Amino acid sequence: MFTRHSFDDVTRALAEFPVVGLIGPRQVGKTTLAIQIQAARDGEVRYLDLESAADRARISDPEAYFARQEGRLVVLDEIHRAPELFALLRGVVDKRRRRGHRVGQFLVLGSASLELLRQSSESLAGRIVFIEMTPILAAELAGTSTTIDQLWLRGGFPDSLLARSDAASLRWRRAFVRTYLERDIAQFGPRIPAETLGRLWTMLAHLQGQQLNAARLAGALGVSGQTITRYLDLLVDLLLVRRLPPCTGTSSKRLVRAPKIFVRDSGIAHALLGVTTLDDLLGHPVVGASWEGMVIESLIAAAREAKPSYYRTAAGAEIDLILEGPTGKRVAIEIKRSTAPVPARGLWQGLEDINAQHAIVVYPGSETFPLANGVDAMGLTQAIDWVRAQLSRK
Repeated sequence: MFTRHSFDDVTRALAEFPVVGLIGPRQVGKTTLAIQIQAARDGEVRYLDLESAADRARISDPEAYFARQEGRLVVLDEIHRAPELFALLRGVVDKRRRRGHRVGQFLVLGSASLELLRQSSESLAGRIVFIEMTPILAAELAGTSTTIDQLWLRGGFPDSLLARSDAASLRWRRAFVRTYLERDIAQFGPRIPAETLGRLWTMLAHLQGQQLNAARLAGALGVSGQTITRYLDLLVDLLLVRRLPPCTGTSSKRLVRAPKIFVRDSGIAHALLGVTTLDDLLGHPVVGASWEGMVIESLIAAAREAKPSYYRTAAGAEIDLILEGPTGKRVAIEIKRSTAPVPARGLWQGLEDINAQHAIVVYPGSETFPLANGVDAMGLTQAIDWVRAQLSRK
């Protein structure tokens, strides 16, 4: 059983805000977490799945239904199915505030990020906080028999990670991709050809960790650059793809300005590439970039409020990940898929350019040891703890 950090995040947020939005891709565990919260509150929760006709019928008169539930937490799953509820929630929340009920009223779950933000930003401004639930990350493996290599190969979607075999896991992920392309995508945007979007998604997996070149992608797919941007925006909004922005810093050097692109879940990337086993992965050209992507997702999640970016100059100075905390402190992370990591020469120049206070190299091991100039090599688990300590508000 994995201890999902989102459980504590949501519980804490419900004690501070009247409405909490839990966002994340489908099948990531949002509904399971809501049911766990329901169990922990001993029945003081009402759960409604807005994809269910029966549950939709319960709130045919939502204002009357919510009035009867005052004092309970109401969970609204798949909230994008009923966006008209956002405006109503504002009035309900404000009425209850006047009666002294200020927090923990609604938990809304959704499968897209900007879609929910766009629908609620005006009607629930100051009343809602959003929490992103990712697939299972390395920090959530503690106390289980699952290894980081298993997580890396299969990705963090629970049904994929816990499948009885690598082949069964791959079948689940391929079905997940197919369902998104054939059914789910249409719910969040205008008509998009599933075949074209599927080809783009696969191309992004092959280009894992590389700078975005929209013109090149457009030429390969036979569409315009604007179309590529629109498709990418959708995949980013659905929390399936990450655009890692460049760090501009204060350097006067010629900087690479394009974002780097990652398929966020390593298991989905491997399914798109047809990678079945760990041996297949270790011999695949994308192995280094795939490892980098998984590490980046784990460290960004550990850093919570930090602003992520990367740094690269035309002359070759490069830092894989920069995390800037709320206080302005910057830390730099180099990522190597080698048991004997050697920092690239450009790392030292990049550290000076961005004025990073501390730096580490993350490698696939468990021992922490010094490299040079105050930079340590450490495994992913140790790096997660290090990032949290370095970027704490304290």
